[in-house]
Amino acid sequence: MKEIKSVLIIGASGGLANILCGIITRKYPNIKIIGVDTRNPRVKITAPNFEFVRIKYTRGNFEKIFRERNIDALFHLGRMSHSKSTSQSEIEERLNLNLIGTNKILELALKYQLQKVIVLSTHHVYGALSDNPVFIKEDAPLRASIKYPELRDVTEMDSICTNWMWKYKDQLQTIVLRPCNIIGPQINNTISQYLRSSIAPIPIDFNPTFQFIHELDMASIISECLFNVETGIYNVAPEETITLKEAKELVAHSYVPFPVSILSPVAKIVKKLWTFPDYLIDYIKHPCIIDGRELMKRLPDSEFRFTTKQALKLLRL
Repeated sequence: MKEIKSVLIIGASGGLANILCGIITRKYPNIKIIGVDTRNPRVKITAPNFEFVRIKYTRGNFEKIFRERNIDALFHLGRMSHSKSTSQSEIEERLNLNLIGTNKILELALKYQLQKVIVLSTHHVYGALSDNPVFIKEDAPLRASIKYPELRDVTEMDSICTNWMWKYKDQLQTIVLRPCNIIGPQINNTISQYLRSSIAPIPIDFNPTFQFIHELDMASIISECLFNVETGIYNVAPEETITLKEAKELVAHSYVPFPVSILSPVAKIVKKLWTFPDYLIDYIKHPCIIDGRELMKRLPDSEFRFTTKQALKLLRL
């Protein structure tokens, strides 16, 4: 791989991406870092090698960035999440960004001969099903879209990236990361909202195990992928697991226990106070534990700074 002189971070105003921008600007002071987002920056980064550009995600705007900044590598963290129930127009916006937007980005990466593309996907693509293996490996089928319409765009985006990765593996390196639940003060995803809420129902007859990774550990691992990980699909998770009830007790001061048979009707009532995606109900019934050993073999010197319990306790602050 040739020398990397400029890196593009898409979705730079997101909590995790903002941390990544800070880490990379400090770790690689001789590399120009360009962060782009449709939103204003979450925290202003004043490093001399960092530039933030607020743009609309259109092919024209992206092509201008690629053409004028001579981008060598990119991190795609711009996926629109499913943090709540959404209207039809919001679903269309999400599909446009997650699918059509990702396609455009990959096409431009090829056109402008980037050396490396790193895409953030999610472990949700495997689905939360009763027959999941204990530790799901990267070659397991992506079954989330079978049962959850809300996750079809996420699963499709992952498939687009992995198919593209193998098709063009001789022209540039591509990495697809599927992390477990990312939590931390800067993250406001569905599982963080669920854990923090004192009105979120907890099934009394199911207690699945979960994996959590702190936002700083996740951002550090993403940054390591720039030079130390080769083309491939990688789960990202510690080996440590914790049950849902233990996790909830570490974060929330109280919670509401319910038998799973009435969980769905109760969820409709709770949604009047706090909106959340329907697929979450299955994820608090069935485990979706992933095997993260393949990535850690490539990063033998990396360690998780936060244990699962430490990361969860920090959510209470």
